[in-house]
Amino acid sequence: MYIQARYCTGYLGDISVPQAASPMDFSAWFDVFLGGQWYTFDARNNVPRIGRVLIARGRDAADVALSSTFGHNTLTEFRILTDESECIGSE
Repeated sequence: MYIQARYCTGYLGDISVPQAASPMDFSAWFDVFLGGQWYTFDARNNVPRIGRVLIARGRDAADVALSSTFGHNTLTEFRILTDESECIGSE
């Protein structure tokens, strides 16, 4: 079908959805180029969501690894918090 698409990875907040038992985590979705613009699709959640924090885009997950480490390392804490705020446009 020759439809342009790209793999997206990042975080997906829990704004305007029921709170889940587990905290927000890494997420993946895809963008599709249709009619001259990009549209976001999320096969996992399958409902419109706000609060996406895009980390990277690529051809697939191998292109956009969230972490590549070599040797000994210890992650002691990592938190991402999202809150809805009023959008202030430029006029």
